[in-house]
Amino acid sequence: MKLKITAVALLAAVLLVACGEENTNKGDSSKETTQNMKELVRDYSVGNIKNQSASITSTQLIVTDSNKKELVYDLPEDDFFVSIAPYVNETHPCTNHSLTGCQGEMVEEDFDVYIQDNEGNVVLDENLKSQSNGFFDLWLPRDKTYHITIAHDGKKVESSFSTFESDGTCITTMQLM
Repeated sequence: MKLKITAVALLAAVLLVACGEENTNKGDSSKETTQNMKELVRDYSVGNIKNQSASITSTQLIVTDSNKKELVYDLPEDDFFVSIAPYVNETHPCTNHSLTGCQGEMVEEDFDVYIQDNEGNVVLDENLKSQSNGFFDLWLPRDKTYHITIAHDGKKVESSFSTFESDGTCITTMQLM
């Protein structure tokens, strides 16, 4: 009887330790997965990955390889991806950003970008450079509305956008004037 109780206690101790380790690793794994997803999106956006097309919705990264096979990845639960292409003369209509196909007018230009949430908290106040596709990419907290000001070469645009599940990930409507 004593042996059975000891074996049961030992098994319970092993399971508790294993569960404790699993929870610790799961948190780290979740952060690592989020970081890896953001890096993957960036690699598509800046053209580091060739022979595939990729688009991004409010909840998924959708990749189509050269054999037309589609792979779908879920985006992080707390972070919303949005890509913005300010323009002066030319733009295109867009809802969900094509990381490998959308092209903005202002390539590798510097912009002063200021973003505030509805509570008045400053979310971003930086000089950002657009990528070779004319967009700059942001990861922002989900389920919020933001006010943005973009300035470049004496021109400015102010607008609002939000990061709810029904919102698009491509903003091409901000004309600098």
